[in-house]
Amino acid sequence: MLTEQILTNAQVVGAEQVFHGTVVLRNGLIAEVSEGRSRLPQAQDLQGDYLLPGLVELHTDNLEKHLSPRPGVDWPSASAVLSHDAQIISSGITTVFDALSIGDVNPKGKRMQQLPAMLEAIAAANAAGLTRAEHRLHLRCEVCHPDTLSVFRDLVEQPLVQLVSVMDHSPGQRQFALESKYREYYMGKYHLNTAQMDEFIVEQVANSRKYSDSYRRAIVEDCLARGLSVASHDDATVAHVEESAGYGMTIAEFPTTLEAAQTCRRLGMSVLMGAPNVVRGGSHSGNVAAAGLAKVGLLDILSSDYYPASLLQAAFALADQEQNCSLSQAVSMVSRAPAIAAGLTDRGEIRIGLRADLVHVRTQDALPVIQHVWRQGKRVY
Repeated sequence: MLTEQILTNAQVVGAEQVFHGTVVLRNGLIAEVSEGRSRLPQAQDLQGDYLLPGLVELHTDNLEKHLSPRPGVDWPSASAVLSHDAQIISSGITTVFDALSIGDVNPKGKRMQQLPAMLEAIAAANAAGLTRAEHRLHLRCEVCHPDTLSVFRDLVEQPLVQLVSVMDHSPGQRQFALESKYREYYMGKYHLNTAQMDEFIVEQVANSRKYSDSYRRAIVEDCLARGLSVASHDDATVAHVEESAGYGMTIAEFPTTLEAAQTCRRLGMSVLMGAPNVVRGGSHSGNVAAAGLAKVGLLDILSSDYYPASLLQAAFALADQEQNCSLSQAVSMVSRAPAIAAGLTDRGEIRIGLRADLVHVRTQDALPVIQHVWRQGKRVY
């Protein structure tokens, strides 16, 4: 049966420009895009608000908050997935890559034990049609953990896996070139005393020397053979980026310095930064500011990371702050660019023939407020 919706009197955020226009949805796809206002009685008047493509999120740890809402509390996984999904769709995210961490460096953490339940709950909710956003999986592989490679090989067979990132959160690596910063961060995060921290550092350094290089190589080779997108994590130097690009990685998650971001551009890697970094005005850990990279044309993709609502807010903030970035360019960073980076060519832009994943946004005192969300032409919020 032919199903049609007409969305009119909207500020349509296209890939190149924003224009006052009308978008027709038919059978889950974008069927027509035109300037001007429709006079058809069945047209839905968006009252001059913005109409954006559905947002695409490549890296969020948000599900973990719903699985462990308080220290020591394990929430039922099926309920946690649906609560997470509700928060995701209400943030305008129609395609989300839920990040599952393989190789927890937290000595008191439960990430590894939670992995099977998380994966099964996401797959089951997706298959049953219970989720309003489309959920895919992003495997975050801590290559300095002894069990990472074997667990990765078990999980990568899951059909929802489409993105893999490799990282090494050990002293002297990437984000933690200085042991003092490593000590400060993890003692505060995991509440370790000095003796526990000393023991933790010795163990992590030994594991990194033993496993990191061989695990990184094996994981990337497996991913490329499967046609999966691969990302580096926290590259800080030219050498880091050159190593990542040499392995065939195409996305650089959270490069920590301007030098690293410049090298990513030179070597054709897409730079992904955190949307909270934009909203807060800088990195909480003192690394390079995402808005600063946008201003010099070195920012390609934004990720909400730990705060889903930040994705849309950051896009509008970048355009509003005149960081050499138009609204179309900023919205592309949260829709078209991440979709392309993940190999999804059927979404991320308001263009005829693509999926009708759309977000109706009204601004209030420069804050974007979501009114409605459509996924494949069906209103889901």
